Amino acid sequence: MNEGTIVKRTGTIIALGAVWGLAECAMGAGLQACAKSISGSLMTGVALFFIAAAWAASKKALDVALLVGIAVLFKMFDTLLLGLPVGSGAVANPAFAFVLEGAAFLVAAILVGRSRTQRTSGRVLMGGAGAFLAVAGFPLAGAFTGSPACLAAGTSIPLAWYYGPIALALSLLAVPVGMRFGGRTKLFESRILAPSLALASSLALMVVFRSL
Repeated sequence: MNEGTIVKRTGTIIALGAVWGLAECAMGAGLQACAKSISGSLMTGVALFFIAAAWAASKKALDVALLVGIAVLFKMFDTLLLGLPVGSGAVANPAFAFVLEGAAFLVAAILVGRSRTQRTSGRVLMGGAGAFLAVAGFPLAGAFTGSPACLAAGTSIPLAWYYGPIALALSLLAVPVGMRFGGRTKLFESRILAPSLALASSLALMVVFRSL
């Protein structure tokens, strides 16, 4: 792969990561209550959409890692806007979720097999498997971040498990749609300004969201 192709592909991933980061901020602003909402499950579907799009654009695990890294950086920027410590559960746990979702997607891709991901049925299966792995593993957040995962109100059930069926249902659709979208993002690779504009616009809109 030549240098120009790598640069173009990286630009696509940056643009996707910027929009994902903005989406996380926007949803977080509208669904703020940790143990009283389905925000985490909705965000799992959103995350797997963008991860699937990045994967479809290149079929490279490194690009998925880059996308996740950009999302984490956006979370750090959001932290700065909110004046929260990096180690707080509102910051560290979502960042852990991003990494877990990226890893879960890649494991699901391996389990399903590259040839089957060319079919819609395989992509649906990959969405279900990725969501299941991400939801199942999220209660481990406390062991890595020091902030235990939230529990559903009035229960001892992790919120991720309680609303897990919603995340699973959304991801069955999000991954096939994301992969289809990812295949079309190559249309923007030749436009050098697109990733820069997406990044700058997303950061600016985050400031606006947090100032409201």
